[in-house]
Amino acid sequence: MLDIQKIQRAKKGNKKAFQELLEEEKVKLYKIAFVYMKNEEDALEVFQETTYKALRSIKNLKDERYFSTWLSRILINTAIDLLNKKKKIIPMEKEILEEKLPPYESNVEDFDLLQAVMELDEKYKTVLMLRFYKDYTVKQIAEALDCPEGTVKTNIHRGIHQLKEKLKEDCVNEY
Repeated sequence: MLDIQKIQRAKKGNKKAFQELLEEEKVKLYKIAFVYMKNEEDALEVFQETTYKALRSIKNLKDERYFSTWLSRILINTAIDLLNKKKKIIPMEKEILEEKLPPYESNVEDFDLLQAVMELDEKYKTVLMLRFYKDYTVKQIAEALDCPEGTVKTNIHRGIHQLKEKLKEDCVNEY
């Protein structure tokens, strides 16, 4: 449950209040970061950068009710920025990269679903993460992404449809 007083204290510079707020949001934020970044190290980097940016700019938060939305938007923008920077780096061959990195083992029960979400286009991945991992309403997603509610509904519907097709295809291929 959202604690408006705690957010107001954080806005006034109370670092303990900010830390408590972040503690309540960290699992959801990490999941979103992992879906974007596809590896633990980059997800943690995005989470850390988001924390820093949020701490520096929390005094600019206009409406305390949207703290979670505001924080998620910072995380999404940070993830997109890091992905854009990484596009400029020449990638290694997949086999070489897999040899150098330890395999990431997720604690997420629905790993197949998470994997399928990770493979979606960014616009579908974003709305589905906010809707189903952060439990945002369509209106909250529209505000966070600064787009019409109709677009959010369309992207949720199309994202779910693509997930169904992808998961159905994976199930058929296993037998």
